[in-house]
Amino acid sequence: MEKEDIRKTVCRFLVDEIELDEEKLTDGARLKEDLGIDSLDFVDIVVICEREFGFKIKPEEMKNVRTLGQFYDYIGEKLG
Repeated sequence: MEKEDIRKTVCRFLVDEIELDEEKLTDGARLKEDLGIDSLDFVDIVVICEREFGFKIKPEEMKNVRTLGQFYDYIGEKLG
């Protein structure tokens, strides 16, 4: 899956399911500080990602993911 496809998929569910403003969804947007994603939102995002992309997300692998761009990269690496 290409990075642009990953970006579109993630943005779609962030807008539809988490109800974030699409204009704020830039690669440099910080998940907590800029997008206001809290721990409950993050659990929802993990469940949606696992369903959409077909792999399990391990919390320890996500500890250094701070921005949306890093999240896209993480998904891309998992999809290999």
